[in-house]
Amino acid sequence: MKQKIAPSSPLHLSKLVRDLLTPVLEWIRREELEPGARLTEQSMARALRVSRTPVRAVLEELERQGVAERRAAGGYVLRAVPSQNPDAPPALPLDEVEKLCLRIARDRVAGLLPNETSEADLMRRYGITRPLLLRVLGSLSEISMVHRKPGHGWVFSQTLNDPAARAESYRFRLILEPAGILTPGFSLPPGWLAEMRSRHEAFMAAPWTETSAIALFEMNAAFHDGLAAASGNRHLALAVQQQTRLRRFTNYDWSWGRAGVIASCTQHLEIMEQLERGELEVASLLMRRHLERTSQLPVTGPRPQD
Repeated sequence: MKQKIAPSSPLHLSKLVRDLLTPVLEWIRREELEPGARLTEQSMARALRVSRTPVRAVLEELERQGVAERRAAGGYVLRAVPSQNPDAPPALPLDEVEKLCLRIARDRVAGLLPNETSEADLMRRYGITRPLLLRVLGSLSEISMVHRKPGHGWVFSQTLNDPAARAESYRFRLILEPAGILTPGFSLPPGWLAEMRSRHEAFMAAPWTETSAIALFEMNAAFHDGLAAASGNRHLALAVQQQTRLRRFTNYDWSWGRAGVIASCTQHLEIMEQLERGELEVASLLMRRHLERTSQLPVTGPRPQD
């Protein structure tokens, strides 16, 4: 049974969820799923290389559209196989907004953009229309990189490109993250290690493109935030999440290319291997070494994401 998807209003959806809807529908068709097939957050997040949070929102939207159905026992099943709508206008390339985000973030980190700016200035500087600029600013504001001033104008958030601020951040994380693994209540949710390992291995195998930096940061953030959450200490977890938000300014500025991806993912996988073995002290030591290596990289040029 094929079903045409009614166009959804974009007003209630975040930019990330809107961008994921089409790839999710294409994934369902590509996998040739039949009505009644389970739609798991883990499998969809792995296929799309994103965290589970936006996938959960996508599943809620698919339920609203009649494509998915929530089960009484929890989770979702496919209700109707979505068919492509020939009358739908062609979607803009997904990379268009991301590439502009890259340019703006790099210009800001390089000091080429002031702390406060206006939409008119940004439109002139980048030669873009207001609708496209608003999409870009919406994307940046969703990850707390900018926020709108009262009245008009935009303000960039604090960044960690300042050497002193970056050093303080790593010293703080070196206290928190290795210790979190050694807390008495440390416990990873079922399937977390398998999912995270799969995401890292997929990233190591995939070709590197300029906009891969966004997905790479989100995977790294999910790794560090996930381990902090597993500590069972809400204060520690919140502190690490706050550091993640501050580091988001570097997620568009990964300059190491594929070699850097391999190094970062390999270190993460080594930590995961020890966690799987139950060797928490070794995993904690590896986490410390991982953060120390990243903290020693130069501030100018390539900027670390971990």
